[in-house]
Amino acid sequence: MKDVHGLNISHQSILNYENSVALLLKPYVDHYPYELSDQFCGDETYIRVGGRWHYLFFFFDAVKKIILSYPVSDNRDTQTAILAIDEVLMKFKEIPEDLTFVVDGNPIYLLAQHFFAQHGISFDIKQVIGLTNEDPVSTEYRPLKQIIERLNRTFKGNYRQTHGFGSEQGSVSFVTLFVAYFNFLRPHSALEGKVPVLQPELLQLPNMPARWAKLIGLAQDWIEEQTA
Repeated sequence: MKDVHGLNISHQSILNYENSVALLLKPYVDHYPYELSDQFCGDETYIRVGGRWHYLFFFFDAVKKIILSYPVSDNRDTQTAILAIDEVLMKFKEIPEDLTFVVDGNPIYLLAQHFFAQHGISFDIKQVIGLTNEDPVSTEYRPLKQIIERLNRTFKGNYRQTHGFGSEQGSVSFVTLFVAYFNFLRPHSALEGKVPVLQPELLQLPNMPARWAKLIGLAQDWIEEQTA
């Protein structure tokens, strides 16, 4: 910023701005009325927070390329799996009868499925186990599992340069901004160079800084409408 614009901005000021913008964008990203497909996959990946390993749970619409859930937890446990799936279920006006999630072999997802079944919410879990196709389920659903693994690699490509996060707030802010960028601003090759969520207000703008500013404005307008 100093070399290009002559502005002397501290690292802490940038962090403060990041946290403020993430706080504004998160409800907009989480409650946006996404148009969804019928193919969903989930996975966990490691991130470093406060010098300790934490876990980021992504759930993803594999067709529309939309991130639907992204909780960060210090445990790789059933409670966080329940939270991650619940954030996906909240995106539906009505839960499909044939809803299926493709995940890895971690038993926490089966336990989460059992939890929701106890509360009258049914869906199927397809577990892709190991690195080779040793069973029919893994053979059929591995392509979906590979899609979520590519998402993890995309995130890691942006995350590695941070060398981890100093606080949980910082990690959640970073992930929130990544999801906002991925869903609303980032062109995707599998969508013929289009962004997953097409918004005319953003598409007509000439560059990425202008689109970021407009997205922040849309989030602020949405919050004001909800609280009016």
